[in-house]
Amino acid sequence: MPEKHCPLIIILLVSMCAPLGAEPAREITFAKDVAPILSGKCMQCHGLANPMANLDLRSREGALKGGQHGPALVPGDAAASRLYRHISGQEQPRMPLGGQLSQQEIDVLKAWIESGAEWDANVTLTAVTAPTAAKRFTAAQRNFWAFQQVVKPTPPRVKGASWVRTPIDAFILAKLEEKNLKPNPPADKVTLIRRAYLDVIGLPPTPEQVQAFLADSSSQAFEKVVDDLLASPHYGERWGRHWLDLARYADTQGFKADETRPNVWRYRDYVIESINQDKPFDRFIQEQIAGDELYPTEPSARVATGFNRLWPDESNLANPILMRQEILDDITDTTASVFMGLTYGCAKCHDHKFDPILQKDYYKLQAFFSGITNSDHASLLKGDEGARYQQQYADWDAKTRDIRTEMQTLLQQVRIDRTKDAIGMFPKEAQEAVFTRPEQRTAMQWQWYYRSASRLPTDAILEKALKGEAKDRYAALKKELSQFDSIKPADPPVGEIMIDQSREAPPTHILAKGVWDAPLEEVQPGFLTILDPNPARIVPPPGLNSSGRRTALANWLTDSKNPLTSRVMVNRIWQYHFGQGIVGSPSDFGVMGERPTNPQLLDYLAATFVEEGWSIKRLHRTILLSSAYQQSSADQPEAAKVDPENKLLWRFQRRRLEGEVIRDSMLSVSGALNLKMGGPGVYAPLPPGVSMPRSTYLNWKTEKDVAEANRRSVYIFVKRNLRYPLFEAFDFPDTHESCPRRNATVTPTQPLAMMNDELIMEWARVLASRALNDSGLTNDQRIERVYHMALSRVPKPEEKSAITDFLDRQSALIGARLATNGKAPLPDHIPEGVSPAFAAAFVDLCHTLMNSNEFLYMN
Repeated sequence: MPEKHCPLIIILLVSMCAPLGAEPAREITFAKDVAPILSGKCMQCHGLANPMANLDLRSREGALKGGQHGPALVPGDAAASRLYRHISGQEQPRMPLGGQLSQQEIDVLKAWIESGAEWDANVTLTAVTAPTAAKRFTAAQRNFWAFQQVVKPTPPRVKGASWVRTPIDAFILAKLEEKNLKPNPPADKVTLIRRAYLDVIGLPPTPEQVQAFLADSSSQAFEKVVDDLLASPHYGERWGRHWLDLARYADTQGFKADETRPNVWRYRDYVIESINQDKPFDRFIQEQIAGDELYPTEPSARVATGFNRLWPDESNLANPILMRQEILDDITDTTASVFMGLTYGCAKCHDHKFDPILQKDYYKLQAFFSGITNSDHASLLKGDEGARYQQQYADWDAKTRDIRTEMQTLLQQVRIDRTKDAIGMFPKEAQEAVFTRPEQRTAMQWQWYYRSASRLPTDAILEKALKGEAKDRYAALKKELSQFDSIKPADPPVGEIMIDQSREAPPTHILAKGVWDAPLEEVQPGFLTILDPNPARIVPPPGLNSSGRRTALANWLTDSKNPLTSRVMVNRIWQYHFGQGIVGSPSDFGVMGERPTNPQLLDYLAATFVEEGWSIKRLHRTILLSSAYQQSSADQPEAAKVDPENKLLWRFQRRRLEGEVIRDSMLSVSGALNLKMGGPGVYAPLPPGVSMPRSTYLNWKTEKDVAEANRRSVYIFVKRNLRYPLFEAFDFPDTHESCPRRNATVTPTQPLAMMNDELIMEWARVLASRALNDSGLTNDQRIERVYHMALSRVPKPEEKSAITDFLDRQSALIGARLATNGKAPLPDHIPEGVSPAFAAAFVDLCHTLMNSNEFLYMN
């Protein structure tokens, strides 16, 4: 370009870029410009009764007052206003959380603040959201392994076919051969029978049972053991405890008061009985989700609904609306994790960050439970017994109705006054629900009323408030009523169950940020969108005062086409047998969970599980009879280099027993175990210093009958705020939430508890009494006998030599102590020729065996 033209071009370019004329600044108005931004982007968190960070943007006064960090608005000074500083990113966190305003929106709010932040009091700010767009899942999400239909694979061909006892082995061996690894040889017979007994019934075998197995040289010897164990009533006690972990079972409410739930133990007994019966797992699910709807005439199916009665409950919470929402959240989270293996709870406030679970899916699942309430005094009578009770009660009711009506009339004014005092701190809507006449309450008001029940005064409390003539008249009526006690039927056995309040369920809304008082779009009951986007088909059961919603959910969960339910359960069973699941995160089959180490095996087990009628016992049998299960736990250094976590299962994983199995085993070998089954929780003795006589908080009434205290650990009373100390030392779960897999820690408190617990020393003393009970035995024979009892084997020569030396030295020490009026725990029976010092030393030997790794671990 010629140089002489440059100045002209520059002039033209400058003139083109210059504005033709300055536009007048547009006036910013609160109603048209500011309110839509605040409503759409801020009010979901800062427009609630309990706003986040205490910043309430529903009024100018709230904004000027500000939240935890000072005023949000400084009229005329945007740079000093926290609202502007956070939306512009000058202060963290940038608002709104999870996103940011457009530059135009930021400029509007800045100009509004600079101009004085005028506020139109006639404009109401409410949380609004844009219409929900249809979610488009990615190809990766749709193809994710957990959401694919279960297709039964053919067991692979393997080189070492002679190792294959069941199809399981073919899948295991194929993976090992890919890595040029070999499985371990079989475990010896003593190890194998101890493993099976501890695994299946949670008790060690007796010396007689071990001897019978060793003497059986047939190829079906172990198969007979497995069948006997699966037929044992103690199988349900052992495997029922696994399910109770998932169900967050406890005998108390939790939170500060931690009140007792006096009849919830029936759910625990239901689980044990169902497992012993080999109840098909699909039926087991259906009963726990909707037993009252599907099988209304069967008391056990109604008790099963206690699964969703096990939520932790803060009964004195001063907001029944919040209480209801917390209960529904707990039920939703637990149902999803236990039956579906998904972390639905992560979608409570927003779409799941990793898995294809929409926030809408969370509340669609919750909607199945929107109409439930607990019935803690549900009669469990059925058939003729139930009919007789109803007839007797109707007769008593008719003859005493006038008396009871007059009594309630006398209490009426006192009830109103005391109720006002009791619920004065409730939100206004909840108070209105309590005082609304029953026939006028809406479905939602009934929900709030049910959740207010723990705050409402009882007749016994109201009676004490009566005065003068009213008090005298009430006492006279009460006496008159007692004259009909002879015709009043005895209280029936009752369970703590879940029911629907009626055939109508209150609406369910998506909650902004999961906050109870920030409802957005209403949703209907439905399933995981990526699997089934259609609304659930709800059919209220004929003749029942129930909505039918939970029946629809139960049927979907147990549909053979559901890709989650069967996979999740067979993985759990595998985990309990081998110490880790095929999927290592048993309640998280999502993106952040672990991938299956052997997906073909998982699908083979899941498909077979359904084909064989959802039989858990048949699955157990297949696993127990496999070569994979019967391997030794010996180490292979080369295999450990390739697969250090043993995910390919080249050996049986040695692992420590749970606290309950340890306690039961000690009681069993000592001969003190009481095998009585069922009934209310047992209060076993607590270590000194735990139970304080004047403490009403613990409320632990230790059993006076030692035999009752020595029942199996599954029957020990589970107090949420006081885990039984021995179990707590060995990683008993926090029962406030579902536990898919227990920790297995090694801590100093474990050996300290085992060495110093007075009960354990007593069981060692009882074991010594058994071992020394027969006269005419040599010391070597006594040592062999106690080894058979505790460890199911004879001692090795080097062990016998060390024990003999120990008994000699310990006897001398104890003898010196006894000679100076010292004390030592002595067996009940000391045979002729055995000194008290030797007998006391033998107690110490028994105590040592109970503390040994061989006793505490499954090999």
